[in-house]
Amino acid sequence: MKVSRIKHRLMAAAIALFALAPAQTLAATPPGLDPGVGNVPQGLQADAAYAGSYLSHQVTNVFVTSRQVSCYRPEVPSPFNNGPNDGYTGETPCPGATTGENIGATPYPTQVGSGPGYPAATPMLVTDRSESDIRVDPTDPSHVIGSSKWFTGAEGYNHLLGFYESFDGGNTWPVMGHIPGYEGWTDNTDPVGAFDPYGNYYEAILPYQFYYDKGGHKKYEVGNEPNPAVANEAVSIAVRPHGATAVGDWITTHNGRPDHVFTTDAGFGQEPDKQWIAIDRNGTSRTNPNYGRIYVMYVNFNGNGSKPYVQTAIARPDGTHTDWTQPVLLPTGNGATNNNTYLYPHIDPDGVVYTPVVNYASKQGSCCVDIYVDYSMDGGATWKGPFLAAPGVHTPPLSGAGYANTTFEDGIEETFAVGNHVTRSGPNYPIYLAYESKSSGFGNMLLTASYDRGQTWTYPVQVNDNASAVDEFQPNLTVGPTGTVSVSFYDRRLNCPDAGTTEAVAAGLALDRANPNYGGALPPYGASNYCITSSVQFYTARLAPKGHNIRITEHVWDPQLNSPNRSCPCNPLDTFLGDYFGNEIAGSVNYTSFVSTYDDGTNRNHYQQQVVAKISVP
Repeated sequence: MKVSRIKHRLMAAAIALFALAPAQTLAATPPGLDPGVGNVPQGLQADAAYAGSYLSHQVTNVFVTSRQVSCYRPEVPSPFNNGPNDGYTGETPCPGATTGENIGATPYPTQVGSGPGYPAATPMLVTDRSESDIRVDPTDPSHVIGSSKWFTGAEGYNHLLGFYESFDGGNTWPVMGHIPGYEGWTDNTDPVGAFDPYGNYYEAILPYQFYYDKGGHKKYEVGNEPNPAVANEAVSIAVRPHGATAVGDWITTHNGRPDHVFTTDAGFGQEPDKQWIAIDRNGTSRTNPNYGRIYVMYVNFNGNGSKPYVQTAIARPDGTHTDWTQPVLLPTGNGATNNNTYLYPHIDPDGVVYTPVVNYASKQGSCCVDIYVDYSMDGGATWKGPFLAAPGVHTPPLSGAGYANTTFEDGIEETFAVGNHVTRSGPNYPIYLAYESKSSGFGNMLLTASYDRGQTWTYPVQVNDNASAVDEFQPNLTVGPTGTVSVSFYDRRLNCPDAGTTEAVAAGLALDRANPNYGGALPPYGASNYCITSSVQFYTARLAPKGHNIRITEHVWDPQLNSPNRSCPCNPLDTFLGDYFGNEIAGSVNYTSFVSTYDDGTNRNHYQQQVVAKISVP
């Protein structure tokens, strides 16, 4: 998510009742808690059993982004350094990249029209990589591409998008670097990708401009952009063609210009955000009129709340596509002028495209959100909905003190997926919604399903099975080819390593010496509800659990280290891990990408790096 006016959006507290499908046995929810909290079908799990599940399930981890040196020339230099606490180093000159990418020894083509003082004088080292997405090539399951934010200045929240690519099922990742073509904007954000039916990979990008004032605050001023030669802000596309092997092999133009789906220069509002992408790969071009249809969704904040839109194009085998259609407004709850956001388009085997829409109804206070679902049966031309899926969900505060003990902000509240097998509740394919509730005072992951295109929803189950009271957050849904549902999430049930241990040294805890949101002793040796792992829970298509939560992070890590400052380097209570991370199943393998600051021997500065976990799907 881009940090700007939308950070001050208002939240909703809707009052509604769940429509229940006959799939779950209801468990009583104590008063004041969101429905489903405490309804853990698999039962609670002891922390020791959870800790051992990484080895017992033969999970593997690869520290991907710490294995090569990446550099690029930022459009706007970031002269801030909050170190030595938490390991911050500020922007660092490029020591020599090993990725083979264009590091910007001379300004990039999109930087040629920059104003005085821009771009930065030299290329800078990419230090941190937070927030991620991961996708598997439908034409070759051993071909995997991940993407994430690619920071040169964590304190200044200064980043492009980068990618990392494997050709052997995630065992090695020989190709990585920043995604080219949009270096002339201050930031590129919100990494998300999708493969088309032909094996071309599409990355949806949100490039935007700002500059820093003397105190480090970001300034978004129309007419005072660092680079007047490019759009103020846009929703854009970069395509990595099927068969590409070089780090710079991307198509970033359409009809000779940057491949913008939408720009603020078009007179259609003021501030797009939270773009997402899906591509219809069902059937063939002969049997499916929407074969290869690309759906790009985003919300536009126009000073009167935010409105969700979709635009489409048709992918071609050579990595190009048709022109983008005009924007279509999606149905919204509580009136289209309220704050609506967080779109996750997914397409079922019948070609029906769905998306959730989170609504923050300002008139109802600041506690909760309503989550709706829309769908289209005609390639996005017309839409049905909104259908209320989860009303009045208590979400964490957006910033400052979203979670106890640490300073990182809340991420996106929900995640969404569609099934690929019709269940006995047919004839429609199931759709799944997972979301975070903090009604208990701690983050819990809830999961519900609809088997009638959103008309009714099952009573939610609680995904996380921790016995200790800690925060679990950022659920990520995917569905495998056999119909198995996977929910991954960040997990805080394991304590930070104890002082004097090898794990404490590798976790870099000694660097963590100033935390305004923690009342205990620092460094946080042995601290509870502080350090982080990642977890996964598997279900059948009818949401019967397959065992307990499984730990998919080998080493716990400290979220305070090198955490980007969202609003300003001067604000230590506004740091960031990412709004989401990646989860994808290919065949019998579940891939998950997530952040870690642990030093496995390749991350001595404890930067935020991307780790890819692999686990066999039960």
